[in-house]
Amino acid sequence: MLALALVAPAMLGACATTPPVDVTRFSAPERLNLADRGTVEIVTPDMPGGSLMLEPWRAAVAAELAEAGYTPTNRADSAQVAEIFVRRDTMRPERRRGPVSVGVGGSTGGYGSGVGVGVGIDLSGPPPEQVSNELSVVIRDRASGESVWEGRADQYVEAKSGLADAATAAQRLAAALFADFPGEPSETYTVKD
Repeated sequence: MLALALVAPAMLGACATTPPVDVTRFSAPERLNLADRGTVEIVTPDMPGGSLMLEPWRAAVAAELAEAGYTPTNRADSAQVAEIFVRRDTMRPERRRGPVSVGVGGSTGGYGSGVGVGVGIDLSGPPPEQVSNELSVVIRDRASGESVWEGRADQYVEAKSGLADAATAAQRLAAALFADFPGEPSETYTVKD
């Protein structure tokens, strides 16, 4: 009996689901040289370059680009440029109705009549705070400035979850975004663990 008490919580923990990552990507196969990907500079336009917040995102994208055959660099003479855009929002969902509900009912029939009142109390508390993470990457040919590949990955998680951590979110979203790189010319998919 003690073994069952110890095993049951572990089994329930294994049933916990990881929120999915939604991915949308586009590529221009005629401009994306797959044979020689070469060097790529990772930049964060319109975002503070020295921000420590962006470091996990840069590192995650650099690792995925290296795995895809690129050589990430900080040099401005690279063949291509990978522009990273990060958006993180925190939101608290509103409760749709009050925590107390009242129902009234009545009936009449051959055996008499009756009236009833029911009171329901929601003890679940307010909905948990959510964090939205979005990673967008645009790879451009440096010489022409044309986009050769772009994609966006986003995920919503509870703020208390370990998946809300920037480093964890960056790795998860970058891995989903660059899975089977470069992918189809236009595709949308969901990654579930």
